[in-house]
Amino acid sequence: MALVTRTQDLRAVETLLATFPVTAIIGPRQCGKTTLARAFKADHSFDLENPRDAARLEQPQLALEDLRGLIVIDELQRMPELFPLLRHLVDRETGGQRYLILGSASRDLVQHGSETLAGRIAFYELGGFRIGDLGPDSTTDLWMRGGLPRSLLAATDEGSLLWRQQYISTFLERDIPTLGISIPPRTLRRFWTMLSHYHGQLLNYSELGRSFGVSDMTVRKYCDILEGTFMVRLLAPWATNVGKRLVRRPKLYLRDTGLLHALLTLDTPNQVLSSPTLAASWEGFALETIARTLGRDEHELYFWRTHAGAELDLFWQWGGRNWGVEIKYQDAPRLTASMRAAMQDLDLAALWVVYPGRSSYRLAPNVMVVPLRDLGATWSYEA
Repeated sequence: MALVTRTQDLRAVETLLATFPVTAIIGPRQCGKTTLARAFKADHSFDLENPRDAARLEQPQLALEDLRGLIVIDELQRMPELFPLLRHLVDRETGGQRYLILGSASRDLVQHGSETLAGRIAFYELGGFRIGDLGPDSTTDLWMRGGLPRSLLAATDEGSLLWRQQYISTFLERDIPTLGISIPPRTLRRFWTMLSHYHGQLLNYSELGRSFGVSDMTVRKYCDILEGTFMVRLLAPWATNVGKRLVRRPKLYLRDTGLLHALLTLDTPNQVLSSPTLAASWEGFALETIARTLGRDEHELYFWRTHAGAELDLFWQWGGRNWGVEIKYQDAPRLTASMRAAMQDLDLAALWVVYPGRSSYRLAPNVMVVPLRDLGATWSYEA
């Protein structure tokens, strides 16, 4: 498998390491956290999935307190009791330690880290590869195979699909139980598969519960598990008092479209392109790409929709102003009544219409059509 330099992620983590005594890289399994961490040439490293390293940390204070330099601890969610000790170690005047910790369970890791290492820790979420990591010509492969390295860089489409199918099984049968979650793998697979058919749609917990034969609370629990392990994104609705009836339910997206296609049994690119879920699949891929390019926290991103039918796929605030993106799987998007409504009701400083083409053009003074493949490492606010 070819080694890809993830320049943007390297720079971001490097900045955090220079500022905070503890930096946490969180993200889904097999997204490249360990490979990225190797680039920083740690003075000491521990992998808690390695029995030998786990044994070395059975007496953690004795193992860590005399070490100096950069210390990497991989899969720290397996030993959350280390967090109070890390606080003690980095607070020593003669510590001389920096920690780079890696984890695959966002919610628990963030909770433990925030409570015990407040002011000492920074979190960086790492996903799959970006368009900028491999160049614009990689856009279609990223969409079809997803961004997880071994899937994207597989020698054949068949090999990529086989890896994703095994990834799903391993995630359900091994990773979920190690997080202390006691749900039968077959049950969660059925639920995850059902969610894949809701990709890009409003999430109705009651409707989903009736379809799956469980309560609303059980549906929320399962969704929380998949969201907390970076498998799904629940995009909250934006609601302000603009005199309109607004949709209040979240929209659901599977974050990696390669896994989405595997769950939908879309085994080849041709099957994806001929599927009724084509537009929704591309919308989710574009939204995830844009969200990562923006660099905003998950809770800062929204969608907007009125009961009258006006909608905006992505909305956020920055610099005291409102901004929006509409995603279109079309050859040549045009200005629509829905876009005009969003510009007016949300008082947007600019609206970008992102599509799979290759040319940029203007639809209105503050409305610009831009190709997804041209999005840079950071968002440009010039529309």
